[in-house]
Amino acid sequence: MPITKIDRPKVPEGYGVPETQDGALEWPQVRERLEQAQNYWITTASLDGMPHAAPLWGAWVDDKFYFDGAIVTRWGRNLSKNPRIVVHLESGSQVVIVEGSFTTQNELDEESFARVRASYGSRYSYQPETREQLYLVRPHKVLAWTSFPTDMTRFWFE
Repeated sequence: MPITKIDRPKVPEGYGVPETQDGALEWPQVRERLEQAQNYWITTASLDGMPHAAPLWGAWVDDKFYFDGAIVTRWGRNLSKNPRIVVHLESGSQVVIVEGSFTTQNELDEESFARVRASYGSRYSYQPETREQLYLVRPHKVLAWTSFPTDMTRFWFE
C-alpha cells in the first residue's frame, strides 16, 4: 500500500505544528516503530458508537497490520458490523496512530505469511499456525510524532 501524501495534521491554532514539512518524520522511522512494537492497542466502535479498546499482539508487515484472536470478543463483534479501526502503540510520547479498515480476508501468500510468522516469532513466544486465522487492517492514514508538536506528521495511504 503506497503512501500517497505526507502532510501536517490540522490542529487548532496555537498548538505550534509547523506549516512546512521541515522537521517532519520520515516513513521508515515510523514503519520501524510499527514493526518492532511489542503490544498494539486497537480501538473499535459498535454501531451505536460505544467505543472499545483492547491490547493485543500483531505484526506490521508490508505496511499492513495483521493480528489474530477470537472474533466473538467485543472487538470482533464490533468489527464485524463496523470495520473502521484505530491501531496505536503504547507510548504517549513516541506516538503512532493508524486509522484503517478491518477485513477477515488477509490476502497473504506463502512468502508474506512467512514474514508475518517471523515477525511474531521475533517478539513473542507464539506464531500463528495458518493464514486463515489472521485478520488484516489496511491503513488509510497514520499520525506520528516523537517531539510534539514540532515533528507531527500525517501519512496518507492509497
